[in-house]
Amino acid sequence: MPLTAGIVGLPNVGKSTLFNAITHSQVEAANYPFATIQPNVGVVEVRDKRVDKITELVTPKKTIYTSFEFTDIAGLVKGASQGEGLGNQFLSHIREVDAIVHVVRCFEDNSITHVEGSVDPIRDIEIINLELILADQQSIENRISKVERKARAKDKDAIFELSVLTKVNDTLLNGKSVRTLELDKDETNILNGFHLLTAKPVIYVANMSESEVHHAEDNPFYQKVKAFADTENSDVIAISA
Repeated sequence: MPLTAGIVGLPNVGKSTLFNAITHSQVEAANYPFATIQPNVGVVEVRDKRVDKITELVTPKKTIYTSFEFTDIAGLVKGASQGEGLGNQFLSHIREVDAIVHVVRCFEDNSITHVEGSVDPIRDIEIINLELILADQQSIENRISKVERKARAKDKDAIFELSVLTKVNDTLLNGKSVRTLELDKDETNILNGFHLLTAKPVIYVANMSESEVHHAEDNPFYQKVKAFADTENSDVIAISA
């Protein structure tokens, strides 16, 4: 099974351009929101020098490298978790990916429309993160309502599951991602079937102008994204897309 990642972000921040660059595809990347409606899926072969070395030693008939599957979904907007801009449909496309690639605009350019009217990467990150949190909260609360009945009947497994779900729901209600929680193996096993969006590891991609990408640390927008990512132990990559 290939590793999988979903590419998210506000409309028109460079998601599809990044997808094209990674997967050598030619999906539409336009200067207006919702150029992407249906998800684009691309698979990239991951070359590995260790595999090459083994191939030299054993000379197999065929060498198969691992692969990485990327899903590019339409831009999310405020209210996406409630269906705004077909948000629920878009979010369903990345429920089962292994990781999330969150593209953030970190450059000024009046010729490129910003759905919020200005460039503010932290605001943009928080808009997307809130929608992911609300979507997860809906999943957890739906399950809590079902488990509570069994827990009241003194079902041991239900009591434990309810304690885990309540812990997670409290975190989400406080506006925090599930990945910020410290969970033991049994708690993690309870949550695995929910495919929670905010439990997935995130890589923030700071999309900036080509002239700045080689000294990204000097970009004030990048600095803000890096500081934010550090608070949740996430990584940041600077690109020009």
